[in-house]
Amino acid sequence: MRTSVHFWMRRNPLASQLFARKSIDKLISDSEIPENSLRKTLGPWSLTALGIGAVIGSGIFTVIGTAISGEQFDTTSMVNTPLADFIIHHTAMAGRPGAGPAIAVSLFLVAIVCALTGLCYAELASMIPIAGSAYTYTYATMGELIAWIIGWDLILEYAGSNMTVSVGFAAHVVDLLDWFGFHPSPTWISPAYLPEGLQDLAGNWLYHPGWHFGFNIPAFLVVLLLTVVLVRGIRESASTNNAMVGVKLLAILIFIFAVIGFIHPGNWHPFMPNGWSGVLTGGSIIFFTYIGFDSVSTAAEECRRPQRDLPIGIIATLIVCTVLYVAVAICLTGLVPWQSMVGDAAPVVNALKKLSILPGGHMLHWIRLVVLAGAIMGMLSSILVYQLGQSRVWFSMSRDGLLPKVFSKVHPIFRTPAFSTWVAGIVVAIPSGLFDIGTLADLSNIGTLFAFVLVSVGVIVLRYREPDRPRGFRVPFGPVIPVLSVFFCFLLMAGLPIITWLRFIVWLVIGLVIYFLYSRHRSEFAPNPKR
Repeated sequence: MRTSVHFWMRRNPLASQLFARKSIDKLISDSEIPENSLRKTLGPWSLTALGIGAVIGSGIFTVIGTAISGEQFDTTSMVNTPLADFIIHHTAMAGRPGAGPAIAVSLFLVAIVCALTGLCYAELASMIPIAGSAYTYTYATMGELIAWIIGWDLILEYAGSNMTVSVGFAAHVVDLLDWFGFHPSPTWISPAYLPEGLQDLAGNWLYHPGWHFGFNIPAFLVVLLLTVVLVRGIRESASTNNAMVGVKLLAILIFIFAVIGFIHPGNWHPFMPNGWSGVLTGGSIIFFTYIGFDSVSTAAEECRRPQRDLPIGIIATLIVCTVLYVAVAICLTGLVPWQSMVGDAAPVVNALKKLSILPGGHMLHWIRLVVLAGAIMGMLSSILVYQLGQSRVWFSMSRDGLLPKVFSKVHPIFRTPAFSTWVAGIVVAIPSGLFDIGTLADLSNIGTLFAFVLVSVGVIVLRYREPDRPRGFRVPFGPVIPVLSVFFCFLLMAGLPIITWLRFIVWLVIGLVIYFLYSRHRSEFAPNPKR
């Protein structure tokens, strides 16, 4: 069977190119060409800080509110219904259910999935310490076409995540200005598209659902400012990120211990208001924040000792982030009713704001300021990591000829992919000013899960094709963990709305058109590559 397949591929040049794989040795040697090489400066602490910066900074302070409360629309719609609910019940819904207080269960289940996937990432990253992450792994295991698909998917994944956190960052900046008594016009601090509208704390409509004239300037500016930081170099970026992670973790711990006395156990009842459907949907929404694992592995080429440091960075990130996620979720759902967080891009600080005006809550006014500082630092570190990951994927695809060579040009002084970093910054900054947090998060969710599926499959493929290749880290129990990782990732994907699946398919179709019209003719595996 294998002989007949190889014979068919030799007779068919297109098929031979589509499934052509890069050898791991060649991937490593290509990365060492001086004009394309990146500076190796990262150790285990910097890698762990990068991962914690991505995971904690985005989920705890932004989309956790949407995961808890779900989303509500004016009318029922099939496309806004989670795929699993539509398959099981065959009915359209007016939004999607939230997990409620059972978000703690969602986070625990997601942590299990992340543990499975994180182990797969650790094995591949320790074998293939090259910039590009899942894109590089699939190029070495499943061939050029699948590598292009996952690379195109990663661009969506990182861009969607970055836009989501940028919108959350803007909401927290507005809250910080409110703390000091400044109230800028909503026109320049709100996205132009608000599917659930915008209300003040008294329930008065500022904007009704839909489009309005406005632009989220804080979200736009923060992306451009951090793009400048990344262009200047990974060492400076990593040092900046380490400081921000420390401030963020301190703020989270202060929040947890400060609000224990204000928790109302009655808010935890009913614990699972929307049943297992809500738990699945909540996990699907919050899952994208674990993109931190992927961000660690995209920096593999810049590690001093990748075989040792990458597994440490990935697994340490998982342990720290899961503990903090569950602790904050328990406190948050105990402070305010879970239904009050609908459409809230800053649920933690807004919960503190509501409680600080109640009798005996004045202390929370100052806790709110501390948490605001930590949240802003956390989201800055997330945006930093996501921009780093996105530009490195473009860099890797360009180095392989699948994108124009200008994307793999390295700055002569800073030794960073400056052009791809600038383009990534501009592409992310503009939509960040236009769209709301829920819409942007969904664009990233399905891309993240799809990438995790292919990484898990890649472990199985390499175990079969190159069983004797040295591995700095090996996933235990043979193929069991990768298979479970694939199954649970697809399960979480089923918790996403049908519209998310449709958008994802359209995005992949656009990518395939670009590949067949441009990229495959310039790939190093093309019969007559164009330059």
